[in-house]
Amino acid sequence: MDQIRDAILSGDRTEETYANLSIPATYRAATVHKDEVDMFQGLTAREKDPRKSLHIDDVPVPELAPGEALVAVMASAINYNTVWTSIFEPVSTFGFLERYGRTSEYAKRHDLPYHVVGSDLAGVVLRTGPGVGKWKVGTEVVAHCLSVELEDADGHNDTMLDPQQRIWGFETNFGGLAELAIVKTNQLMPKPTHLSWEEAASPGLVNSTAYRQLISKNGAALKLGDRVLIWGASGGLGSYATQMALAAGATPVCVVSSPEKAEICRAMGAELIIDRSAEGYRFWNDENTAQDSKEWQRLGKKIRELTGGHDVDIVFEHPGRETFGASVYVARKGGTIITCASTSGFMHEYDNRYLWMNLKRILSSHFANYREAWEANELINRGLIHPTLSKTYPLEEVGQAALDVHQNAHQGKVGVLTLAPEAGLGISDPVKRARYEAEINRFRDA
Repeated sequence: MDQIRDAILSGDRTEETYANLSIPATYRAATVHKDEVDMFQGLTAREKDPRKSLHIDDVPVPELAPGEALVAVMASAINYNTVWTSIFEPVSTFGFLERYGRTSEYAKRHDLPYHVVGSDLAGVVLRTGPGVGKWKVGTEVVAHCLSVELEDADGHNDTMLDPQQRIWGFETNFGGLAELAIVKTNQLMPKPTHLSWEEAASPGLVNSTAYRQLISKNGAALKLGDRVLIWGASGGLGSYATQMALAAGATPVCVVSSPEKAEICRAMGAELIIDRSAEGYRFWNDENTAQDSKEWQRLGKKIRELTGGHDVDIVFEHPGRETFGASVYVARKGGTIITCASTSGFMHEYDNRYLWMNLKRILSSHFANYREAWEANELINRGLIHPTLSKTYPLEEVGQAALDVHQNAHQGKVGVLTLAPEAGLGISDPVKRARYEAEINRFRDA
């Protein structure tokens, strides 16, 4: 593994160099263990600690299947799906691996007593499986997390509709929080040359998700002039939605949970900001009572104060249960509520009168197809959207990194160094970087 790291750090990207490197028998990876799925039984979600369930293990290097690549991972990042995996909620991911393992001979590799997690990476291609033509060893890459088989007709108009669609590193094994990772080559995209390894690794999942949810014709199809309410606007997902809204000529109304997070939104260029901690909204008094519609009305009034009397055209939803009733209420007549997650709970409740009588739409969005992910990556590459990396941990501290995200103690994205010995490496176009240095660093240590 040291030889692989040294080759990458040298800057040599010739095929011959990487083809001649030996692949080790094992590699270090962040894992959860099948025999520990009940370790948090009886605790609330908030009390479950990823530091106890995420392990750093030496695991065997799997055989490559046709159409796959083995990537040396220089850096990865934490997403909420890794938090779910680490606290075994809403279900253990080992059920995903077992079901996948029954689908084919090659899929059997994924059904193991451990799960290598992580749905982002930046690194270098080391090997490719049979049938791969486009991607050569020695190529610097990032990866999106859509894994598809495309053996069914349903996936050929939009690959997110493939019945065998899975999220790599969450519903499959051999994820990116490791020194090596296995991906399908149709997950690979070029690494932006002006970014470090950890910066390049951080946008993949959330940037692609925000792009489909907000911009794509498969999502809300944001247009010039739209007003969009963005929950968690300084977070991993919302920070990209905020940038996209601004770049598209829309007006984001950013909802955050602290003055510090409000300042981050202002640094991105947003002007209309709602600090939930200052406003003290309580949409629910407790889990067993109806929501307080007066609090929805108070939020709607605040939005109109900021927008000059207008309701929002789009609500960018991902908290779920805690906010969904309010989201349905505050969208304008004929507006759209688009949801991609439920980080505060999966069972949503809302007053349907405000939906049906006002001709609003609830749309669903889940990650992105390859084309959408590629376009989202191009926005990063062109300097139209920037990484929102705030902090980076070494692989040994992946549990703490996941805890930060679990407890919402972070801003933007939290990165993890895997093979990279330190942050700041991997920048091959410093001239291009110099044009965007301030934007790249605005979340740093926030």
